[in-house]
Order: sequence, then structure tokens, then C-alpha cells
Amino acid sequence: VFGVLNLIIAVIVDVFAETRDKDIFERASEMEEEEKEQKATLGQIFKRIDADGGGTLSYNELVQGAHKEAEFQRWLRVMDIDARDLEQLF
Repeated sequence: VFGVLNLIIAVIVDVFAETRDKDIFERASEMEEEEKEQKATLGQIFKRIDADGGGTLSYNELVQGAHKEAEFQRWLRVMDIDARDLEQLF
């Protein structure tokens, strides 16, 4: 009886382990996709705040964008970045 019970428990543990591994893989894939989307969104924001259209941001463009671009302001707020932090990041 105990041998059968141990076998059943082993099968259940194995099934849960496989499910966990699949969940971890799926979550990693979701995180990678989310990261790509966020990078694309930030790229679009940076294009909008690139005042001279040169493809790079100056510190002044970054600061002006932080003041004028509402979506950029939200991103900065979520990342807990203020004006002093912008200078350090740049």
C-alpha cells in the first residue's frame, strides 16, 4: 500500500514540476515580449522628443521632452526618475 502511495505521490510531484517548468518558460517569453514592446514605445517617445530630428537626444531635448511629453512623464514617474536623475542618467 505504501509503495503504491509513494508512486502516486511521485507522479503528482513530477506533473507539478513539469507544469512549473512550462510556466517559467512561458513567463520568460512573456517578459521578453513585454520588454520588446516597452523598448519600441520608448523609441517612439524618443523620436517625438528629438527636436532636431538627428536621431540622437541632447540633454536639453531630454529635459524638454520630460516637461512636454505626457507619456514620457508617466514613464519617468513609474521609474521614479526626477529632473536631477535625468542629468545623472544622461
